[in-house]
Amino acid sequence: MKRHAPAAARNSGPIADVLAQELPESGTVLEIASGSGEHALFFAERFPGLAWQPSDPDPDALASIAAWRDEQGPANLRPPLPLDARKPNAWPVTRADALLCINMVHIGEWEATVGLFRGCAKFLAGQAPIILYGPYLEDDVETAPSNLAFDRSLKDRNPAWGLRKVADVDSVAAEFDYERANRYEMPVNNLTLVYRRNSANGL
Repeated sequence: MKRHAPAAARNSGPIADVLAQELPESGTVLEIASGSGEHALFFAERFPGLAWQPSDPDPDALASIAAWRDEQGPANLRPPLPLDARKPNAWPVTRADALLCINMVHIGEWEATVGLFRGCAKFLAGQAPIILYGPYLEDDVETAPSNLAFDRSLKDRNPAWGLRKVADVDSVAAEFDYERANRYEMPVNNLTLVYRRNSANGL
């Protein structure tokens, strides 16, 4: 029932190093598209002062997250929630102090990214960060050949998938009063993008 994502073992440490700079000291982190659940387990152990709320729309992923949690999850790792980023009006949450989304923006319909920001505008507190990790396209940065090949393979699997332009994500963020606050270069040609509200308006 437990799933294994090889990339999780490689990128959990570098992502956690960025999270240490961006997450609040306390509160609830909502993780969208938690996948196998290995990231949630790693980060809950790394940040014991935070309640970690994993979620995913896929029943098999939810089962894997629950299996990891039941086997070795710390007390601050909550049971996974069924959550579809495309349907923010149906998110089973009331409030969060940060949002993390790893490797969903390119492996999902664009509507999921729009829904993510729409949901964050509704449920995230004040200046709470939206933290996105994955490969992206940038107008002023040459795309690595491996990322171009990955983009082609994604589109072969589903034409609605594919690497997104950072500028397009920035534009969607701006529609919901968010702006990019930080950009971190990560191993294997990935990025971590951090968005926060333009203003103090909101929850």
